[in-house]
Amino acid sequence: MSLSSGRPSTRWLRNYRPVAAPRLRLVCFPHAGGSASFFRSWPQRFPADWEVSAVCYPGREERIAEPGITSMAELAGRVADELAPHMTPRTVFFGHSMGASVAHEVAALLAGRGAGPAALLVSSRAAPHLLRRLSEGDLTDEELLDTVGGHGGPGAELLRDPELRELFMPTIRSDYRLLEAYAAEPKAPAVDIPVVAYFGTDDPRPAPDEVRAWAKLTSARCDARAFPGGHFYLVPHEAELVRDIRERIGALG
Repeated sequence: MSLSSGRPSTRWLRNYRPVAAPRLRLVCFPHAGGSASFFRSWPQRFPADWEVSAVCYPGREERIAEPGITSMAELAGRVADELAPHMTPRTVFFGHSMGASVAHEVAALLAGRGAGPAALLVSSRAAPHLLRRLSEGDLTDEELLDTVGGHGGPGAELLRDPELRELFMPTIRSDYRLLEAYAAEPKAPAVDIPVVAYFGTDDPRPAPDEVRAWAKLTSARCDARAFPGGHFYLVPHEAELVRDIRERIGALG
């Protein structure tokens, strides 16, 4: 399998720095309510021959007019179909929060086709077997905004603007409905690739032990790495996180 030279962005995948014949490829999966641009600064922190791209979920940025997807099976299936023709033995997935679950499901689907990633990096997400329903999909707009704001994500305060809230709330709500349904659904099986689980030491949910429990989802090695901060520890610690990722997966290239 080979990655097409300088592969441009597509409807499902944003490539901020196309690389001809990349030595290693990192595919990033955003959080609930998040978009591909959350990772727009990452490519410059990696070697010039590494390609860093991000998945574009429907309902945000260039796809703002599209309805959000409320089924994990549908979302993971569509992303897997997009990535399958372009996977290489040196492709790695990174998923933050909801993105960790999407990355895991996509990894398992692609592994079943003989084209899985070389490693799975998950962030701020409890292991699949510990996920539980929290009824967030049934919250009012104000209650859901409080939940989103409590995570401290970038731009959360902008949702207090009535016009922006009207624009983005349908996408946020569809993401949380997906998460609520997924918590009660069967999960993808364990993978046989290395897993690294990242988390913030001050994040109340998921708890550190819930993140470390990703070790039960792989027959290979699983490491855990903590950073100071909460659910979005990776914003102020972007440089340190990327450095850790480079050191861990650099040998694959």
